[in-house]
Amino acid sequence: MSFTRLSKPLRFLAVLPAIALLSLQAWALDLEEAKNQGLVGEQPNGYVAAVVSSPEAEALVQEINAKREDAYVRVAEKNKIDVSKVGALAGKKLIEKSEPGQFVRLPNGQWQKL
Repeated sequence: MSFTRLSKPLRFLAVLPAIALLSLQAWALDLEEAKNQGLVGEQPNGYVAAVVSSPEAEALVQEINAKREDAYVRVAEKNKIDVSKVGALAGKKLIEKSEPGQFVRLPNGQWQKL
């Protein structure tokens, strides 16, 4: 039976998986939402890390950290300083800006909920 011979409700059900796949991006977490849910937290080195490991949190961490690294490298090159110093300064500021209920990683490696 061809797709066009299906009734309208059945055609809709046939394309529903494709619609769901296209909508996954809309369901993806953004950084603020992930931090508020306690899934990721800020670290002293200027990068985020997953507090609760999940594929979605890990993907977000990789995406955010790649963008941050690019920015840190540009600032470091412009100011002729080590990129780790840029990250550490950014980490300090990002931790200071973290809101109650969010997680930050302490220098000893432990997570602390603010």
